[in-house]
Amino acid sequence: MHRVLDLGRLPATDYFPGCDEPTSSAESLPPLQMELCTVCGLAQLGQDVSVGDEPRGIEPQALRDQAVAAVGCAADAGWLRGRTVREFGSPHGGTWLPLLHDRGFGEAEVADVVLDCFGIMHDDDQRAAFELRARSTAPGGVLLLQFHSLMAIVTQGQWNALRHGHIVYYSLSALTQLLGTVGFSVATAWSFDLYGGTVMIAAVHGRVDPDDHVTRILRSESEFGITDPSVVGRLQRASESEISSLRHWLDAQEAAGRTVYGYGAASRAVTLFAAAGVDRGRIAAVADASAAKQGRRMPGTDIPIISPDELIAANPDTVLVTIPEIGAEVRRRYPQLDGRWHVAASSELAAQ
Repeated sequence: MHRVLDLGRLPATDYFPGCDEPTSSAESLPPLQMELCTVCGLAQLGQDVSVGDEPRGIEPQALRDQAVAAVGCAADAGWLRGRTVREFGSPHGGTWLPLLHDRGFGEAEVADVVLDCFGIMHDDDQRAAFELRARSTAPGGVLLLQFHSLMAIVTQGQWNALRHGHIVYYSLSALTQLLGTVGFSVATAWSFDLYGGTVMIAAVHGRVDPDDHVTRILRSESEFGITDPSVVGRLQRASESEISSLRHWLDAQEAAGRTVYGYGAASRAVTLFAAAGVDRGRIAAVADASAAKQGRRMPGTDIPIISPDELIAANPDTVLVTIPEIGAEVRRRYPQLDGRWHVAASSELAAQ
């Protein structure tokens, strides 16, 4: 194991305190680190700490659109076989089941189509998690598993994809080995733009030769060096650069006398704000569509979480969108704030 990213001690993102709770009362500050195994190539959370159930967020339109696209790709390629489906869900919500129900599939414990969209990465016992999915896939069935690619995370400097509760970060190279331990092979793969690079694979029982899509991704990962700690370690520089950039940007807003609010109380925002030492003197509040998060505050800070209506009523000069994927969505939904949006973006890393 090699440590490739160390963000120090940051609040766990599955506990959003109430606004009336003192900053230090119920929050722990566990270490947040990523480690890479040079034997299997799996990137892993150095230490996991979970302190409670994270308030359920509202699934962004980008994720709903992604589900439709992914299911459509699998159907067009002939992978929606049989009549039964089982889904292993993600703690972040969202489901593909209605899309399968519309195609005539019924649910079963052992199913022809097994779905996992960003779910398995939360399992601290990866061997048991893959064994369960293998047992749940009927003979001749398919496991459709979607994951945020470690390749995208590194090449685009998405350092704050690292968070407590996300136990592992897959490259296709590592995922292929994990599936092999439970007798599965990756038959094909699809790449999507979501989160800067998301991959869905179709895996089946037994040994099959991967198609050109899988071979191309594996070759790209090998040439890049996705199992090399010195390559994945570029995330450390990306974190330092983006944290510094946010502080400088907030300095400029303050110097210009602009009021700054945020939009999106997501886990990535928790990590960014806490690492940058941001408080409500710099960002007055963060709006979020999830009623479960409203009235709470961003972990590790005194920044309150408000509703979108409260954001509009505040009439801020600038709104920092903490999740780049929802930038277009919030612009459409809240035209009252046209011209005031600033989308936070990860620092892209050069491949060399």
